[in-house]
Amino acid sequence: MIVSSHKDAKSADREGSEAVDNNVLPAIEVDHLQVSYGSQPVLHGVSLSVAPGEFIAILGSSGCGKTTLLRTIAGFQKASGGAIRLFGRDVVDVPPEKRGMAMMFQSYALWPHMTVLGNVGYGLRLRGVAKEEIRTRVAAVLKMLNLTGLEDRKVTNLSGGQRQRVALGRALAIEPEILLLDEPLSNLDAKVRIQLRSEIKALQSRLGFTAIHVTHDREEAMTMADRIVVMDAGHIAQVGSPKEVYDRPNSPFVASFMGAENTIALDIRPAGDRVEISTRDGRSMPYGGDVPVGAVTAYFRDDVASLDDPDARVEDSIVLPGTITQRTYPGGHYRYVVAIGDRHFTVTDDRYHDVDRPVGLRLPVASLHLFPTEQSKGGIHA
Repeated sequence: MIVSSHKDAKSADREGSEAVDNNVLPAIEVDHLQVSYGSQPVLHGVSLSVAPGEFIAILGSSGCGKTTLLRTIAGFQKASGGAIRLFGRDVVDVPPEKRGMAMMFQSYALWPHMTVLGNVGYGLRLRGVAKEEIRTRVAAVLKMLNLTGLEDRKVTNLSGGQRQRVALGRALAIEPEILLLDEPLSNLDAKVRIQLRSEIKALQSRLGFTAIHVTHDREEAMTMADRIVVMDAGHIAQVGSPKEVYDRPNSPFVASFMGAENTIALDIRPAGDRVEISTRDGRSMPYGGDVPVGAVTAYFRDDVASLDDPDARVEDSIVLPGTITQRTYPGGHYRYVVAIGDRHFTVTDDRYHDVDRPVGLRLPVASLHLFPTEQSKGGIHA
């Protein structure tokens, strides 16, 4: 179960609780955790429960508290209030080395003077494992990571992707029940990053350990996690499956963070058994779906919009007249900038259109994320 001090946390709790079996003791339970740096509060009573074998991604921008949360779970940052339980055992005052978990860092944190064998087996040596047992377990880990044959190579002679596999191997060699990942892929190039995403997720599924992965990369979180935890200013803003958070954001902040950065102002009024949706330029249309009534701000992603004729009337869609001001081709489709009054919107479309052509920006109402305009204040404005 996941809760936070935000008003939207109740809906987050309902979405997230389905993934946790109440009959199974949580692998990780963070209970009203508070963390401060000096007199500055960073985490404001965060609560989070992670089931055994679950892969959680903590997603948020810089400064939101996601790394602080991870480091506090690991024991590298002291809590100022609340509890952290691992399989029911309170570890809030237990040092990191006695918490029975492993951590992968953004900087790899490898010993440069050691070989691959030395680095991967480092945690085992600290635990007093015999040399032959270390070599056997390291060999098995390196085979899983496609690093066989590199045992005696210095890590300084490896590529970035190979170094990160060594760091992962060091974490897995101690056979942890919990693996914490602090943006471990952010320093890699795009191709290697995508490959390692797949490898880490496959290994987690195969070995069954519990994982918490901190990232600012939305696609990385979406492709790796069973559930996503979106953080904002030291609170949990929303939690749910990738599809739930992407398709049903519970606040303007989450909507814009998940890519729905375009906004328009609408006015929605009852009209018999339907509603009437009006735009700023006076256009209106009837709609029979479930939408909030009153002044709302509609948030939408580029990929839900399309281009139509300026005067088109399309059932259950809003069409806003505008002009194409820019066209680019990133591959597979065109990306357009459409000017509507003093606003500019980005739109992806498969068809070629001339710049300066009048067009209609078509927005299916069912694909819009609608929030009362008052709730949107302080975020992105229409």
